[in-house]
Amino acid sequence: MPNDLKERTKRFALEVICFCSSLPMKAEFKVISNQLLRAATSVGANYRAACRSKSKADFINKLSIVEEEADECGYWFELLEKLPATSHRELARLRDEASQLVAIMVQSKKTARTNTAS
Repeated sequence: MPNDLKERTKRFALEVICFCSSLPMKAEFKVISNQLLRAATSVGANYRAACRSKSKADFINKLSIVEEEADECGYWFELLEKLPATSHRELARLRDEASQLVAIMVQSKKTARTNTAS
């Protein structure tokens, strides 16, 4: 499972990079694009770091960062939905993927906490 999520989070970052490169060059899109790029690429980087964590607490902490960054992506996608000239089909798909990644991280943290308590 971790390798699948490593690939999934990497693919998410690459898809967001491609999506952002298709956005208009207007100032409002540039600002959101920069923030979205930072958050989306952080999802995969921090998940990778979680897989190499030194302890269960470190693992859970790094998953929390992944969760926060994926949720932040959702916020930027919400803003983009309100702006004209945005591809809503691709935007909706990426927003859904960000939401799924948040849900996976929440569940993974619960599982890790349960395994720690046992």
